Amino acid sequence: MTTVLIVIHLMVVLAMIALVLLQRSEGGALGMGGGGGGGMMSGRGVGNLLTRTTGILAIAFFATSIGLTVIARLESRPTDILENLPGSDGAQTAPVTPPSGGQIQTPPTEGGSVLEGLRERSGLESAPQTPPAEGNGQ
Repeated sequence: MTTVLIVIHLMVVLAMIALVLLQRSEGGALGMGGGGGGGMMSGRGVGNLLTRTTGILAIAFFATSIGLTVIARLESRPTDILENLPGSDGAQTAPVTPPSGGQIQTPPTEGGSVLEGLRERSGLESAPQTPPAEGNGQ
């Protein structure tokens, strides 16, 4: 359904662009288009037809835009960021309650800082740190 609506939407957009470009400008400064000599319809009749058709296409454009928005909203489901964590089955866990002291204690790291632990897990080796260069303060 979405694909059909997108195709209709694109056809309406292209037709509306073509109709807007075909219309004669109010100022007529460019001096082209819409001449009054001979033809089935006069310049005024062609202008009214193009204006009405553009209005109808504008209504179709808004309708297909709203339709695409509604369909996209219905097809999407709300996601939970906790479901995307590696190693989680999406099961609910109980909230952490602080001990009687009122402060949450963090588990001790196995040796080193948390940053070093993350580097080890990601496979990156920690680069040796160079001491800051001593300079004259003058």
